[in-house]
Parts: sequence; structure tokens; C-alpha cells
Amino acid sequence: MIAQPFGVDDPMAADCLAGLPSHILDKMAASDIQLIRFIWVDHNGISRGKAVSRRYLSERIVSGIGLAKCRQAANAFDRIVPFEGYGAVGEVRMIPDPDTFITLPHAPGSAAMLCDLVDLGGQAWEACPRQFLKDAISAAREMGFDPVAAFEPEFTLFRSQPTANGAELFDDSLCFDNVGFDIANDFTIGLTRALIQQGVDVEIYHPEFGAGQHELTCRHADALKAADTYVWQRAITRGMAMRDGHWASFAPIPQKGFRGNGNHVHLSLWRDGVNAFHDPHDQYGLSQLGYHFIGGLLAHAPALTALTCPSVNSYRRLQPGMWSGAFASYGPDNREAAVRIPSALRGRAAASTNIEFKPCDSTANPYIALGALLFAGLDGIRNGMDPGAALTQDPNRLTGAELRMQGIHTLPSKFEEALEMLDHSAFFRSVLGPLRHLLYLSIKKSDVREFRSLDESKEFLHYSTRY
Repeated sequence: MIAQPFGVDDPMAADCLAGLPSHILDKMAASDIQLIRFIWVDHNGISRGKAVSRRYLSERIVSGIGLAKCRQAANAFDRIVPFEGYGAVGEVRMIPDPDTFITLPHAPGSAAMLCDLVDLGGQAWEACPRQFLKDAISAAREMGFDPVAAFEPEFTLFRSQPTANGAELFDDSLCFDNVGFDIANDFTIGLTRALIQQGVDVEIYHPEFGAGQHELTCRHADALKAADTYVWQRAITRGMAMRDGHWASFAPIPQKGFRGNGNHVHLSLWRDGVNAFHDPHDQYGLSQLGYHFIGGLLAHAPALTALTCPSVNSYRRLQPGMWSGAFASYGPDNREAAVRIPSALRGRAAASTNIEFKPCDSTANPYIALGALLFAGLDGIRNGMDPGAALTQDPNRLTGAELRMQGIHTLPSKFEEALEMLDHSAFFRSVLGPLRHLLYLSIKKSDVREFRSLDESKEFLHYSTRY
């Protein structure tokens, strides 16, 4: 019999918690948890869920909670798109991963876990985003690699929630401005403490380029944990801001004229504890295998952006001159190239060698985005794809003819263009699977149609409040 951890008199309380992992019991006892949210991320990158009371957690952690299949067919306006088999009939289960259990510092009495979506027979469901990333990780391991990743999200901090009448920025400091640190200190210190207390490994924070813009990055981890960490980071950041009466928006462009918020992805592949991307004899420290991985990313980049920059708002950011990686190229520390080879850290050259994929933002589902990046890069390795010569200049200073001579083109400038590329990609049709490929396209094409009927001010408001 487990001792009653909540100071309640109900003799059934301990029995109801029997069988739960000790780390969950300890956290629930320490924070007097009443409700535990089962969270999944939909095709719009929105975290959604249902909650179970603590009394029934031990049984629901096994059986899961029911979810209508059509919830994975919702567009950006929460309307279900017409898609066969995704209407009023049909259900799947949300099965939580106990290793992802956290308490929510901004919501006393609440905890949460991230979920996989399974069919009624307990098998992985074709429309489960987290399973898609697991499949990509399995593909990497079949080739002998363990993928390591980190997300690098930026967000805009407002004094309060944006409305149709406008929004007030939290600060108007300069990029990396020490004054910006001071203005946002109470919020960022509180956020950092909250994240660390939940096991989120915070590494770097700074005020970013745009007014009100901030960036907090977490330590790299295995690919699944990296995506899970990002989900918690965004949820806790937004929750802590709301708790204080403020608003944190991860939207690509939250207001007209604002600097874009990216969510760059850093990647490397490891084999037997050794970074397979590192080569100390290469001029940029990158192995041939790493170059082939880049070759795969660039070969699939036009269609890939429909998965990593998957919103109408994304393409207000994904433009030349925005340091968003709008050019399908790669280069050492080149922030206009889609793929950057960051300079290795002194004393940690082998461990820190990685590549950064820049055209990604927080409207993307992190499991789909990271899974797609892995599949594309692995295809480059498998087929020995040559990325060509590195771009060592600012592509904005080259003429169209000079860019063409180097085989460089810009990525899609509108979401519908990226969707068209995805629609015609036999590669992504294969790795996504026929159901997810068609379902995803149906959802996103619906978004494009609906946003065409709105003026841009309503578009900005939608994204600044939803993300």
C-alpha cells in the first residue's frame, strides 16, 4: 500500500495511485496535483489535450483517453475539413508517455504528459505526429545512427494579449541589449527557473533582433526528447507570461512590420557515441556524411518547407533579407542560406559539430518537422547527394545570373507554392504515408482558402494569439 501523498482522508486515494512510476508519484505529492493533462500536437502545431483526475490516472495511463479522429482533420480555424473517414464517426486513443510527465508551474494543481495516438487495437495510428518522428528515428537507427537535435525558438513578448486594436510590446530594446535583459529580467528568470524545475535543460537566453523579441534555447538531446522539450518550452513560456498578465507569441510574424520569429533546428547524427558529422580535416569541420545529409535537405527543400513553414503567416517571414534561410543553399555561418554550418565551439569541436536548418517556425508540428528533416537528410546519405559548393557570400548581393550559375534558387515565397511542391513530391508521399500526405494537404489548402477571405490585420491577430 502506498502512503497517501496528498494529505486527504479518502482511503481509496493510495490504491488509486498504485502502479504509477515513482517519479510521477513524487511530483504529484510535491505539488498536490488534481488534474493531469494528456497532450498531443495537432497538424497545425497547436498543443491540445484532455485531462484526467488523479483518482483515475493509474487506469487511464494504460487505457488512454478517447479522441475523435476528426480532431486531426481540423484546420487553423478549428473547422474539420472534408476528408473521408474523418467526420462524426471514428475514434482513437491518447496514450501518455510517463517519461514526459511534468507539473505545470503556471497552473497550480495541474500536470501533463505528452501522448501518442493509437487506434482502438493499440497500434500506432497513421495520423499520429509523434509516431512519425519515431519512425524517422527508427530509419536513422537502421542505418546505424542516433539523431540528436535542438530547437531554437524565438518569441515576441507583449504586455498583454494582442487585440484588434493593437498590441503593446514588453520592451523596445536592441538586439542583445543589456537593457533588454534588465527590462525582461523578472519574467525570464522566473521562466528559466520554471523550466529547469521541470527538467528542461535551458542553455542560452538573450533579447533578439526585433523589438519585444526574445530567444531561449535548450540543450541538444536525442531527437524525440528534443521535440518533447520544445513542446514543454513553448507551453510553459506562454503559460508563465499569461500568469503574469503578459502574452508570449511564437508566431512567425505576430504584427505587421515585425521581425520574424523562427524556430531553427540543429541536427547531428551519432554512431557509437561519436559525432558522425565531424571531420577535423575538413575546412568547415564537416564529414562527407554530413555533406550528403545537407544534399538531401536541399534536394527536398521546396517541398520540405510546406512541413517546416506550414502556415500563411510563415511566408511573411521566409523572404530574402530576413535571415530566415530563404535561399536553397548552404554555407559556413551563412544566415541567409537554408542550411548553416555553425562554427564549432573551441574545446568542443567534435561534440558541437552540427548543421542548422533555418526555414522552420513555430507554426510547425515539431514531430512532423523534425521527422521530415531526418527523412530528407537520410535520403541524401543513402543516395550520396552532393550539395554543391558552399555559399560563402550574402546571396542578396548576387545577381540572378550569379545565383543561377551556382545552382542557387529561393524557396517558395507563398504557402500555396510550397504545398504544390509537397503535393507533387513522391518522396514525401512515401515517407508521410498516403493518409497523412493527403490529410495534411487537405488541412493546409483549407487554411490558404480561408485566409484569402481575411484582411491582413485579422491574419496577424489570428497567428499572434493562436501561437
